[in-house]
Amino acid sequence: MATVAELKAVLKDTLEKKGVLGHLKARIRAEVFNALDDDREPRPSLSHENLLINELIREYLEFNKYKYTASVLIAESGQPVVPLDRQFLIHELNAFEESKDNTI
Repeated sequence: MATVAELKAVLKDTLEKKGVLGHLKARIRAEVFNALDDDREPRPSLSHENLLINELIREYLEFNKYKYTASVLIAESGQPVVPLDRQFLIHELNAFEESKDNTI
């Protein structure tokens, strides 16, 4: 029969493999940030430039599968939960998107 310690270890390993444990830790961090955030001191409004910068950071984080870090960024920055359209970002930054065959 398995001991309680062994069951805890198996449960923790299973939750880690499924990504549930990381997600829970990220949600707890985000909620701690929200709880510590002083509502009496208003945040500066999110400027157009900062919105674009935050969106680029979010895209980087999500591209590299740092989804928990991205969730904390969204919660702390006031960034919209729904990502901005990629074509909108390309237009706003006067950038170009590399084609699939690596030709510009």
